[in-house]
This record gives sequence, C-alpha cells and structure tokens, in this order.
Amino acid sequence: MEKLDACIRNHDKEIEKMCNFHHQGFVDAITELLKVRTDAEKLKVQVTDTNRRFQDAGKEVIVQTEDIIRCRIQQRNITTVVEKLQLCLPVLEMYSKLKEQMSAKRYYSALKTMEQLENVYFPRVSQYRFCQLMIENLPKLREDIKEISMSDLKDFLESIRKHSDKIGETAMKQAQQQKAFSVALQKQNNIKFGKNMYINDRIPEDRNEIVLKHTFEEDDENEEEILTVQDLVDFSPVYRCLHIYSVLGDEETFENYYRKQRKKQARLVLQPQSSMHETVDGYRRYFTQIVGFFVVEDHILHVTQGLVTRAYTDELWNMALSKIIAVLRAHSSYCTDPDLVLELKNLIVIFADTLQGYGFSVNRLFDLLFEIRDQYNETLLKKWAGVFRDIFEEDNYSPIPIVNEEEYKIVISKFPFQDPDFEKQSFPKKFPMSQSVPHIYIQVKEFIYASLKFSESLHRSSTEIDDMLRKSTNLLLTRTLSSCLLNLIRKPHIGLTELVQIIINTTHLEQACKYLEDFITNITNISQETVHTTRLYGLSTFKDARHAAEGEIYTKLNQKIDEFVQLADYDWTMSEPDGRASGYLMDLINFLRSIFQVFTHLPGKVAQTACMSACQHLSTSLMKMLLDSELKQISMGAVQQFNLDVIQCELFASSEPVPGFQGDTLQLAFIDLR
Repeated sequence: MEKLDACIRNHDKEIEKMCNFHHQGFVDAITELLKVRTDAEKLKVQVTDTNRRFQDAGKEVIVQTEDIIRCRIQQRNITTVVEKLQLCLPVLEMYSKLKEQMSAKRYYSALKTMEQLENVYFPRVSQYRFCQLMIENLPKLREDIKEISMSDLKDFLESIRKHSDKIGETAMKQAQQQKAFSVALQKQNNIKFGKNMYINDRIPEDRNEIVLKHTFEEDDENEEEILTVQDLVDFSPVYRCLHIYSVLGDEETFENYYRKQRKKQARLVLQPQSSMHETVDGYRRYFTQIVGFFVVEDHILHVTQGLVTRAYTDELWNMALSKIIAVLRAHSSYCTDPDLVLELKNLIVIFADTLQGYGFSVNRLFDLLFEIRDQYNETLLKKWAGVFRDIFEEDNYSPIPIVNEEEYKIVISKFPFQDPDFEKQSFPKKFPMSQSVPHIYIQVKEFIYASLKFSESLHRSSTEIDDMLRKSTNLLLTRTLSSCLLNLIRKPHIGLTELVQIIINTTHLEQACKYLEDFITNITNISQETVHTTRLYGLSTFKDARHAAEGEIYTKLNQKIDEFVQLADYDWTMSEPDGRASGYLMDLINFLRSIFQVFTHLPGKVAQTACMSACQHLSTSLMKMLLDSELKQISMGAVQQFNLDVIQCELFASSEPVPGFQGDTLQLAFIDLR
C-alpha cells in the first residue's frame, strides 16, 4: 500500500507537471475560443440568411426539375410505345393485307400471308391480346378459303360438264383438219412418186373425206383459227383449289374429291339418250361430250402435278371405252338407214382419231367398226333389195329398142354389152336384154361405191379393202339379188314371156360379172391374179336364178295346158265325130306355137326341155281324161273325135315347134296315148 501510495504520488506529480506545462496553452485556447464565438454567431446568422435565400430561389428549380423528370419519363414511355408499335405495325399491315386478299379472292396469296404471319410476325407480338385474337381467327379463315375454293371447283366442274360438247366439237374439228392435211400431203407425195390411189374417177372426194364434209357444221365461216381447250375453259379454279389444298396439306382430299366427281360426270356423259340412234346429231352430241371430257382430263394431266395420273386416265378411258362400245353396239343395231350407219362410222373414226391424238388407245373402236361394217352391209343389202324390187316392178320384160347411134351409146355407157354381130345390124334394132339389166348393173356398182365408203379411214391395206368389197358384192349377188330374182320368178303375175326374158337377162348379167371384177380392181389397184383375191360368185347366182326360171316355165306351161284342158267338153256318147279337132285343143296348140317362138331366144336345151315337158304333160292330161274312173261308157264316135285331137297333137309334135329334136323324139310323148 505504501509503495502504491508512493507510485500514485509520483504520477500526480507528473500530471501536475504536465498540466503546468500546458496550462498556458489551454488558457490561450479558451481565450481564442471566446473570440471565435462571436464570429461564429455572425456566421450562423449569415448562413441561415443565405440558406433562406437559397430555399426561396430553389423552389422554381425544383418545380422545373420535377417537370423535366416527368417529361423524361413521358419521353421514355413514348419511345417504348413507338418501339412496340413498330413491332406490331408489320403484323397489322400483314393482317390488313390478308383481309384485302380475302376480299379480292386471292386465296392462294392469302394462305401464303397466313404462313408468314404464323412463322414470322406473330411470334414477335404473341404477348398481346390482339395477336391471340388473330391467331384464333386464322383457322376459320382457312376453312372459309377451303369452302370457297371448293365452291369454285364445283362451279368449274358444272361449267365443263355443260361445255364438254363444245370442247369435244372443237377438238374433233382440229383432228379432222389435221387428218385432212396429212391425207392431202400423202396424196401429193403419192402423185409425186407416181402412185395412183384411185384409177376410177367416180369418187371425187379424197378417200378420207367422203361424207365428212357434212359431219360438222361450221359455227362461223369466217373463223380463221379454231379455239383451243384453254380458250374455251378457264382452268384457274382447278389450279387455285389445288394450290390451296396443297398449302393446307390436304392435297389428297382434293384429289379424291376431284376424281370422284369426274367419275360421276363420266358416267353421266356415257349415258346415251334413248333416241340417239334416230339421227346423226344424237351420235355427234354423244361423241363430242365424251371427247370434251377426256380432252379436259388430258389437259389437267399435263398441267397439274399429280391431280390425275396417266394410270388414272387410262383406267377411266378403259371403263368409258367398254361403255361406249356397249352403247354403240346397242344403238347401232337399231339403225336401218345405211347413210346413218355411214355417218356413224365417220363420227367413230373422227372420235377415235381425236382421242388417239391425245394418247388414248382406240384399237377396240376400230374392232367395233368391223362389226358395224357387217351391219352396214346388212342395211345396204336391205336397201338394195328394195332397189332391185323396184327395178323388177318397173321393167317391161321386153328387149330394149334403139333407133339411132345416140340411144345405142347411152345403153352401152350403162352396161358393157359386146356383140360384134349386133353392132353390124342396122337401126332400128333391139338389145336382147330388158331395161332392168343395165339398171341392175349400175346399182351393183353403186353398191360397191357405198360399200367402199365405209372402208375408208379404217387404216386397212388396199388388199383388205379389196377383199371387203368383193365379199360384200358377193353377198349382194348371192343373197339379195338372188333372193329378189327368185321372188320375182315365183310371182303369180309373171308369165311365160317374162320368164323367158328373165333367163336372157340373167345370162347377160352373168357375163357382166367379169367387168364388175375389173371395176373393183380399178378401185383398189389389187390385181385379180393375186393369190388371196376373192372371186365374184355371179356365175352360180345367175345360174340358180335361171334354173328356177326354167322350172317356173315348165310349171306355168303345164298350168296353162291344164287351163286349156279344163275347157274340154267331150260328149262321150256321140254317135258321129264332128270331123274336126276340138276347139280347146286347137287353141292350146296355137298358144304353144306362139310360146315356143318366144323360146327361140332361150338356150336350145331349155326350149327343147320345155317343149318335151309340155307335150308329155298334154299327153298325160288327155290320158287321165280318157281313163277317168267316173267315165262309164264311150261311144265309137267319141273315140273317133278324141282320135282327131290326138292326131293334131301328133302333127304338132312332128312340125318341130322347137328345133334341135332328133327324128321323132317329140312324137314319142304321145305314143302311149296313141
């Protein structure tokens, strides 16, 4: 404690020393502070006054500063709005453009604009409500576009259905003109190289233009160029609809719908009218509609990618071809007019050539034409049967009289009659045949021309055409003419004189067959010496007709004899004969003499056979009369009277009414009766 107290005292001493050392300084400092106090108060007053004045002066600055701050905020907001608007404006402009395109019906462009909006513009402003509304509206617009484009497509399909006949007519005219040009060029080349397609100048038209000049009527004679299918049909609805469905990714739906609708239209087009077979206009309308349909399909095939394919069009064509062939078979069977059948054939040829030009197979159509050719020949045969009947009915069955050289040349120009002895005879004179012979010969040639017309444009060789002509001519001779001759011969009103003239006529027609063969050869340039050339069967045709006429002569002669014999009125109980032959028998003998004079123009055997047959039949008739079972008794006077009649018969037989009998051959016919 003592040490501690000592230490404290030492410290206190040090502190006191220090305080004493600094005391003066402290006193000086206090004195300075007292001086400064006054100055500090003055300064405070000045600072307070200055602050007051600053506050008063800064109030306007504060107001202006606040205005500036507010303006800066507004400026920043405006800048932000401008930036956002600049981002939205392209979207709004594109949407406005979309609306304009919809209003202008530029639907494909509208779909492209939608794609741009969805892929480029909407992502930039997707946070805005108006953008969401636009996005929600786009699917509806797409559906509207699909419906509108489909409606346009339906209108297009309806339009081409209505205009398909005009399209087809135009296409067939083009094909016809092109073919006519090709044929003319070929003909010119043939002439250049010395090839004559037709020697006979009877056919003035070019071989592929027969009857074609009446096939189509020109709508405008001054029209220099024919419109194409593109000129007649606006295909833009199909293109637009295809592009629209392609953009929408629904191309398959569109293709299926288009093909389905076109198949329905094809079935409608292929359905013929019930009266189609009555006029050529019915067939023409049917063909033009079908051609128009397939021309449109071919155009669609070549200008669109995948809407229709070649396999699809071929399938559709094969279906249509089967229907067409069935329809033509059915309706052509009703045609009885050969001119209508010929025009139908020409239409089928143009129809086939037109579609062949568009790449469709038409071989079956040409096969059908061969069937129709047979039918055409049948209609020709029926028509010529009527022609022959009219000729036979109008014939007077007497030799053709001529009084001068001019009349002779007229007959010779119609029928190839050659007889040097006849030419040496002086006028007036008579041709051995009647008027029907040159008329029939001319009509056979006309038949050949008519048959030839169908063979044109069938893409067949001259050999095949020659064979067709010869076969059809043979049918005319062996069937039609032969049938007409046989019917004529069997007619009751045809007498013995007419039958004799018919035999003479058939002889000359038979001789004229070789000229018909030459006529066909001149047309086709196919020599008769060719191995496969068909011969005309005129020889057998006219020989059969002659045999029938000869048989009819024998029959009618016997019937005439029976008619005279029925007039016999013997008195089987008479006591004395009349002293002269019966009147009926003398009339009969005179009749036979006059008839057998007519028979001098017949071949010898025919006249001899007729005479022998008549005598035998007369002998038999008299024998039956004498040996009649109902005859109970005969007086000697009646026998003597009957003997006078038999003597007249024997005298007639011995007078050689027909030359050529040897000895008493004809008299032997009455030996049994004697």
